[in-house]
Amino acid sequence: MAVTLRQADVFLAVADHGGFSAAADHLGMSQSAVSHTVAALEREVRAPVLQRGPAVAPTAFGEALLPYARAVQAAARALEARVSREHAEAATGTVRLAAAPTAAHRLVPGLLRRWKARLPALDVRLFEGDDAELADWLRTGTVDAAVLIDPERPHPGAVPLARDDFRAVLRRDHPLAAEPSVRLADLADDPLLVSSGGCEPQISALHALAGVPYRPAQRVHTLATLLGMAEAGLGVAVMPSLAHTMLGDGLVMVPLTPRAERVLLLTGPADRPWHPRVEQLCGMVRTDASHPAAHTAPTVPPGGVPSAV
Repeated sequence: MAVTLRQADVFLAVADHGGFSAAADHLGMSQSAVSHTVAALEREVRAPVLQRGPAVAPTAFGEALLPYARAVQAAARALEARVSREHAEAATGTVRLAAAPTAAHRLVPGLLRRWKARLPALDVRLFEGDDAELADWLRTGTVDAAVLIDPERPHPGAVPLARDDFRAVLRRDHPLAAEPSVRLADLADDPLLVSSGGCEPQISALHALAGVPYRPAQRVHTLATLLGMAEAGLGVAVMPSLAHTMLGDGLVMVPLTPRAERVLLLTGPADRPWHPRVEQLCGMVRTDASHPAAHTAPTVPPGGVPSAV
């Protein structure tokens, strides 16, 4: 069998973009060339990898091949970047960075701006997902780097980006909205709104720490829906202070007792060599952290947003 890197790239593009035409636009190829490349791949593996029709999607066999194709693609990107560095070429190519919504909203834009100013030829593309997706994307090679939250075993090269704490999100007319802080137990009678795509494990652990039963009244996926429900008076939420700037005018964030913090780390994968440009980007973050005047970092005033680590 002689599957090529080009075949893997085209297969992933069709799977990720949902069709041959969209993949062709993404790759700068003709649709015919994309179709022929996929057909050549299927001849090599002796089975269909994509279902044709109005909705193009991987077959069961194709789904099984996706992690391997992503790992090959990630390794190839890293190899190309390593060769470029050896020959002192300018930082070019693409780095895929994953982050959860709160980090993507508050931290990542500043990073992208600074990286673009220093490495203008490097394309850093953001992939937004929930906490569980980020670790999986990093493991399978879907992305080259990620902003992970409290990983169990941080990679030695991981760089702390920020530290924040969990706070109550209340309507402005809530009886406790003007308090300097509230006990989690004081919110036990309010319906609890939770996002399953975010920090639910930490919020559950916070309830256990406070001795308060963890009983979500509503569990939604996106933070936008969660905030909309809180603003409509359907309950209260517990969110990291990093999300402070996502609140509408009708909501406030109030510090909680007991206090629980989390740390956000920029890291590459744990089980394979890092893309050299990820190492370079992490090095820039370290330099900025040792010279705070070099960039504008988030700060935590009494109501809300995170501090740089």
